[in-house]
Amino acid sequence: MPTITYHHLDGSVDEIDVVPGTSVMRGAVAGGIAGIVGECGGQAICATCHVYVRPEYLAALPPLSEDEEEMLEETAAPRDPERSRLGCQLKTGPRLEKIVVDVPAEQ
Repeated sequence: MPTITYHHLDGSVDEIDVVPGTSVMRGAVAGGIAGIVGECGGQAICATCHVYVRPEYLAALPPLSEDEEEMLEETAAPRDPERSRLGCQLKTGPRLEKIVVDVPAEQ
C-alpha cells in the first residue's frame, strides 16, 4: 500500500497509507491533513494543493504538464523551481509507492 508523508512548518508530520492511484492532494483532503485545500478537486486549475517534493522522490514523478506549470506560477507560497508541484498531479502507484512532501506556509 502506498504511503504519503506530509511535513509541516511547525515540525509535525502526518503519514497516511492510501490505495494505489490516490493523489497527494486527495490523500490530504480525505485524511484531514492541514495545509492542503484542493479547491478545484484535482483539475490543476487552482494551485491550492501546492507542495514541495523531497528531492529523493523527484525522479519518480511524471513531467510537468503545461497546465501544472501555469498554475505553479500562481502559488501563494514561493515556488521552488525544482521541488514545487501540484499535489493533485502526483498519483501513487507502482512508480511512486512512497512520497514525502513539505506543506507550504500558505495555499
